Parts: sequence; C-alpha cells; structure tokens
Amino acid sequence: MTNWDAPFRGGLTAASKPIKATINIPGSKSATNRALILAAIAATPSTIRKPLSSRDTDLMVKGLQSLGCVIDQIKTDDGFDYLVTPKKLMGPTQIEVGNAGTVMRFLPPIAALATGLIHFDGDARSHERPIAPVIKALEQLGISIEHNGKYKMPITINGAGKVKGGHVEIDASASSQFVSALMLLAPATQEGITIKNIGASLPSLPHIEMTIQMLEKFGAKVEVTSNSWSIKPCELRGQNLVIEPDLSNAAPFMAAAMICGGSVSINDWPTKTAQPGDQLREIFTSMGAKIELSEKELTISGTGQITGIDIDLGNVGELTPSIAAVASLATTQSTLRGIAHLRMHETDRLAALANEINNLGGSVTEGPGELLIKPTKMSATQIFNSYEDHRMATAGAIIGLAVEGITVENIETTRKTLPDFPGMWQAMLNG
Repeated sequence: MTNWDAPFRGGLTAASKPIKATINIPGSKSATNRALILAAIAATPSTIRKPLSSRDTDLMVKGLQSLGCVIDQIKTDDGFDYLVTPKKLMGPTQIEVGNAGTVMRFLPPIAALATGLIHFDGDARSHERPIAPVIKALEQLGISIEHNGKYKMPITINGAGKVKGGHVEIDASASSQFVSALMLLAPATQEGITIKNIGASLPSLPHIEMTIQMLEKFGAKVEVTSNSWSIKPCELRGQNLVIEPDLSNAAPFMAAAMICGGSVSINDWPTKTAQPGDQLREIFTSMGAKIELSEKELTISGTGQITGIDIDLGNVGELTPSIAAVASLATTQSTLRGIAHLRMHETDRLAALANEINNLGGSVTEGPGELLIKPTKMSATQIFNSYEDHRMATAGAIIGLAVEGITVENIETTRKTLPDFPGMWQAMLNG
C-alpha cells in the first residue's frame, strides 16, 4: 500500500499554475467487461480493440479463461488488442472477483452455462456488496447455487452446462448491474429471459443502455417495456470492435482544468455514446467550465469561477466523488441527490466523502441519499483515506490541487480502472 503526496497547484488563486495538456483516457471498464462476456459466449471469435487493462478487467479475463475461453493479448503500436476465441465452458474452477461489481455480478450467470462446480470469492468488501438479486434470479431459473443462505459472496455455482431461461423478477434498486447480468446471459439460454424490475427505483440507467447496445452489436435483440427487458435466444456473432475511452475516468482531469485554470483536451471523446460520463459535459458547464467538443477531442477550459450545483445524480452515481470534490472548492453550496445506492459501492461513498472533506475542514452534511456541500476554507491535517475505492483516491487528488499538503492513502487502488493514475496526473500537470 503506497501513500501518495497529491501535487499542489494553488487552485483558483494568484499562485495557481494553469494547465495545458492533452491526454488519452484508457478504455471503458464497463464496455470492456461487457464485450469480453459476449465474446466468450459468441459462436465465432472476436477482436476487442483498445480495451482497458486494469484490475477489474484483468479479473474478468482471468475468470473467463478459467472457464475455458481462450483470450490472447495481441500487441499493437499503441497498446494491445484482445483476441477472444469462444470454447465450451467447463468447470470445476475457482474465480477471484476482487472488489469488481461487474465480475461478481456478470460472471456467475455465465458460469451457469458451464459444467461442474465454479466457486467465486473476492476481497473482504465483496462479502458486503449486494448480489442477492442476481442469485435469487438464477435460482428462479433453476440454477443450483450454494451461498450458505446469506445471498452474498462467497458462492458456488453448480453448472449444468445449459440454462433453460424464463421469466424473472428482481429488485434492481441497488444496482443496474443486476439487470445487465441477466441480459448478458439471456441470448445463450434455451428460451431467452424476460427480466422485470420490481424495485422502487433503478439507478444508472445509462449502464443498461450500454448493455443493450453491446448486445445488439453481437446480434441479440432486446425488447424494452416499462421496467422490463426481454431477450430471445440467438447465436451471437463475434465482433471486431473498438472500446471507447472511459469517460467517467476523465472526470478528475476535467476537474483539474476548472480548479487550476488553463485547459485539458481529451482525445477520442465520442460524439454519441451511452456512457454516463458523457454527462460531465453538461454538469461541469453548469459549474462554470467552458467545454468544446469536436470529432477528435473534447477540450475543457477553466473560467476562473466554480459555482455549486443542485443535481440528481441517480443515473450517473459513479461521477459523484469527482463532482463532490469540485463542489467543495466552489463559491456556492451544492446538493447532490439520488445517490443512496452509492452506500453499497466499493465503499459507502456518501459517508466516505463526508468524512474526508470534513476532516479537511470542509462542510458536508450527509443525508440518506444526498450530500449537502458548503464550501469552506480547507487545510490538510491528516491523510485523505481512500477506503480501497479508486474514485475516493482520485477525489483526494482533485482537492489536492487547491489544498496544500494532501496525502492520499493507497493510491494504488486507482489501478482498478486506471493502470497508472499518478503518472497520468503528473504528465497532465507537466503539460
């Protein structure tokens, strides 16, 4: 575990050093892991170009390989591609999920297509994160799962080599990943699956749209009605696809331009995408940034002013830590709403953000599903804890631009989605 001294740039003061940088954001974790799943159960090989290589995606690759799928890494001039060759899925095996929501929720349904016992376990935090809706849905489909009655990690799937399919009802109010997990399985079942959400809400809808788009690329058809999704069985065809940059991971770098002045350009920002991170354009513009989007890049410029925001982040909850960090440095207060589900992410992000910003002298009031942030003068008096949460670590880096002396605990946790965040951060500041 490595603590990291966050670089200080003076913030929006006379001492601030404006930024001028162009950066490449690695591929989307969400898109990479969805593509890997579908490529593994397709009928023909796939090439996945510009994928993300991070802890979460590496765990997905290793999990699929342990089930028998052949995934080769092919070197390219600017990184590597994955060549995925589907094979009959087989157990017995053990799969490590780490603290990756996509791995712990997406792979167990796919493991039901294999034969034999497939055991899943992960980090201590994985034992606390909710997966019950997926387990209960698989039980509704007749799949044998051992979970000691707790409906949490660790679990063991007793794969029969096939899944009949059918209708399932789930409560997806804690995570859209519960719906996506079953949608990804559906084309490979004998009868298809109809999924109905019986929960009171459904957060992160853009991630479900991302799943639908990826399914359609591989040849599946998704019928969508109110709180219901139906996918019929079909033979998925391998694809040659390019993974978009992870726009949510652009948030800290965009924030840096707002806090320090100057500009940051992000290469290959898509002009049309289902990624939740695309909403950063509107959100940061509302908070005072100037943003320009071309076919080649997005450029964000600081204007010397950061204002607070009152916003429902229910569909884009993963952006909350970065937005909260910027809001703590604004000139007016902010209210971030609709984020109760963040309590069951890598950590309880509402409590973590409130604790760490308040420990700096900030003023964050924590509600059941919201944060009220009143900007105050902050100073570093103790380590900024990351809670083994990559987005908490990057939030500390954002605030560290304007508050001198911040040390972020366990910066290596950023490897979950960014292979070298400290290196990228310093390169940005160096211009």
